[in-house]
Amino acid sequence: MQTVVLAAGEGTRMRPLTDRRPKPTLPVADRTLVEHVVDGAVDAGANRVVVVVGYAADAVRDALGDRDVAFAVQERQRGTADAVRAARDELDDAPFAVLNGDVLYDRDSLSRLYDAGPAVGAYRVDDPENYGVLELEDDRVRGVIEKPANPTSNLVNAGAYVFPAVARDWLDVAESDRGEYELTDVLTRACETGEVRAVPVDRWLDVGRPWELLAANEWKLGDLERRIAGDVHPDADLRGAVVVEDGATVDAGVVIEGPALVRSGASVGPNAYVRGATLIGAGAKVGHAVEIKNSVLMAGATVGHLSYVGDSVLGRDVNFGAGTTVANLRHDDGDVIVRVKGDPTSTGRRKFGVVCGDDAKTGIDTALNAGVVLGTEARTTPGETVTRDRGRSP
Repeated sequence: MQTVVLAAGEGTRMRPLTDRRPKPTLPVADRTLVEHVVDGAVDAGANRVVVVVGYAADAVRDALGDRDVAFAVQERQRGTADAVRAARDELDDAPFAVLNGDVLYDRDSLSRLYDAGPAVGAYRVDDPENYGVLELEDDRVRGVIEKPANPTSNLVNAGAYVFPAVARDWLDVAESDRGEYELTDVLTRACETGEVRAVPVDRWLDVGRPWELLAANEWKLGDLERRIAGDVHPDADLRGAVVVEDGATVDAGVVIEGPALVRSGASVGPNAYVRGATLIGAGAKVGHAVEIKNSVLMAGATVGHLSYVGDSVLGRDVNFGAGTTVANLRHDDGDVIVRVKGDPTSTGRRKFGVVCGDDAKTGIDTALNAGVVLGTEARTTPGETVTRDRGRSP
């Protein structure tokens, strides 16, 4: 099955993590997000993969440099049908699949989708009014209603499609009300001209916002098997599914409870405690008496000593001063709120810490409140309590 992977977008809802890179290149366990999508497609039966790039295209190309894929360029990000149209010349006259480059699926569901012929992935949610809801007749799709006020079902469009070969000629759709060319219009035409099956997706995650990147890492770190290739002190205690890559160092007195991944060039300890689903990125440093819980530390991030980081995402080269403490819990049992593009948005999590853009730095003894976002290159002063988002330093 030839497969088009859409990876041209910037990912504005993921800011500040995407200030300096496109969302498909954010880390998810041992690979980037787009690598997981491409590898999942190949595992499910894709015999040719075309990746559509646009924003910061070279970063996506570099991430996929060792994979046998073709690339197509979407010059302007004008919608999903336009993105597939950019790949049209790379497609043979045969059925083709389309996957989003920022959505994770389980392998078995993708395999079923590929085997089903014209089909769309269908995922069951509790809040269908926030999605494109599938109109069904038995297991046949009759259409998609975007964010309906009164959904007729809780099965939503999972953004994974198999189209008939003739759909290559249907990509020149009209502009939608929001000024884009939508792939759902192509799906509607497929439904009108033939049978399109709804294929249930067992596991699905749309990685659009920082806490969903954390959830993606929780998923993929949970799939790792224990492997110790780096330098681990005999007095360290590694429990469960822990991976220490070649070139990483784990010092004396460290306790790591998996699933956890310590990437090449990273160092942990002495006397640090790492638990939950945690990624310690390449070259990152976790120092003396630091506790990291269920978090992502991207490449080069440093939490030097005497600090606590929980349920958080730290961008590249973030530096936490000694004694920095992250609050990750609302004691009123409410969900932590994070501002996304200026709007207060529920994370759906009672526990969520902070999001830090690349090169953010905290002064010693900084306290960061749950849900705070520190922008790229943001700074705090020693002893400061931060309860509101802080943008880039002047």
